Amino acid sequence: MTTPTPDLGSPDPERRNSPIAAETDEDTEVLRQEIPPEPVCYFNDEAYSDGTVVKSGTALLRCDKGLWVSAGSSDPTNP
Repeated sequence: MTTPTPDLGSPDPERRNSPIAAETDEDTEVLRQEIPPEPVCYFNDEAYSDGTVVKSGTALLRCDKGLWVSAGSSDPTNP
């Protein structure tokens, strides 16, 4: 039995959120150097453990050592 992917909506700029970067984004490595590696990512003040996949709008995001990275689309008609 699999756990459904939590749908978190949009990040609220007034709350604690870890940076979001695309896997192919050239700035991803710069972001990795700017933030210390953490065992969790934050989304609207909630902590998610490393490796957790969540939905934000039509995007899937994976927590990767304190940085949210794109894990694809959550839209089954447009993967």
